[in-house]
Amino acid sequence: MNRDDTTRRTGMMRRLVGVYNANGTFGGELAYFVGARFGRTHCALCDITHGLARQRPQWKTCRANLAVPFNMYHLNDQPDTVRAAYDGVAPVVLAETDTDLFVLLGPDELRACQGSVEHFAHAVSAAVAARGLSWPS
Repeated sequence: MNRDDTTRRTGMMRRLVGVYNANGTFGGELAYFVGARFGRTHCALCDITHGLARQRPQWKTCRANLAVPFNMYHLNDQPDTVRAAYDGVAPVVLAETDTDLFVLLGPDELRACQGSVEHFAHAVSAAVAARGLSWPS
């Protein structure tokens, strides 16, 4: 799937899925932490959801207030159905409806949030509206 796909779709949102540009193992987390500090690796989704060592309180609040569940995965622990829904370039946020799982925000859109939970929430809402999707009531 092309991560820049902005095809209009229809349907009710069922969940959001995020994939970090990092592995979730102890070694993967350590490698990301060190690489990020030396500018060798980056994950814009990590910037939004985490501070130095743990989830940001603003992110926890945002996630809790979403109308749908938001499942998070790392490169090494994502289900095959998630992996098949995008072109392998992470970070990415996918939207799942009753009939489809597709890219909602790609790396460029996540980078544009500049680590801001507020900008992220707005980007998600705008992408959902632009694709003609609806939130559950």
